[in-house]
Amino acid sequence: MYLLWNIGTLFIILSLCSGSQTKGIVSLDSYTFDKILSKFKVSIVKFDVAYPYGEKHEEFVKLGSAYQSVDDLLIADVPVKDYGDKENEDLASRFGLSKEDLPSVKLFILGSSEPLTFTDQDFNLEKLQKFIAKYSKSVVYIGLPGTLEKFDHLATQFSKEKLTEKRKQLLLQAEQLWDITEGKQNQKSAEVYVKTMRKALEKGDTFFEIETVRVKNILKGSLAEEKKLDMSIRLNILESFSIPHDEL
Repeated sequence: MYLLWNIGTLFIILSLCSGSQTKGIVSLDSYTFDKILSKFKVSIVKFDVAYPYGEKHEEFVKLGSAYQSVDDLLIADVPVKDYGDKENEDLASRFGLSKEDLPSVKLFILGSSEPLTFTDQDFNLEKLQKFIAKYSKSVVYIGLPGTLEKFDHLATQFSKEKLTEKRKQLLLQAEQLWDITEGKQNQKSAEVYVKTMRKALEKGDTFFEIETVRVKNILKGSLAEEKKLDMSIRLNILESFSIPHDEL
């Protein structure tokens, strides 16, 4: 019975995906919304006009490719019509959205009663990824590109810890983990985590901010694609050392 239920659910989701105009993004309506969201730990949904266009739509579309291999994350859209049969207008109203509010992106965490709304003025792939990573970690790990789950946990502990000796212990754990990390890119990422901890121990927590500004300035310049990727990953890893204000 469990296997049959899984196959049935998978068939529904695949059918929805195939019907979506955008690869990797599931199009939902008033009838399927709750059924599909209940199958995923995290869902990010864009409520928009029936035929969306423009930079915000294009940036959201990029999420479909960026997270195609993450099973616990649903990326979806809800096309809202304010004419004819006014399809999904009731669903938009349910979350307090009017035509003037579109597009609006909301993050649904399984078990939470209310969704979180993306409010960043910079509506781009990077900010959307950070939004997902920041608020989904209570239920599932969805890291930024180039980040590593075990190292991210150590980075969070390191940032919260104020005692130097305990920070040194966390650094030692990271060094030992680096030794057994496999894969060229994973090795490079592990090295950044370790060296970031070492610099923070040497220069204090101001290093995180100073290094973030330095890397952002480098990214503003003209870089080869490989160098640009390395700097982007470094920036993502630095983000792992930041602590949300609600956790302070």
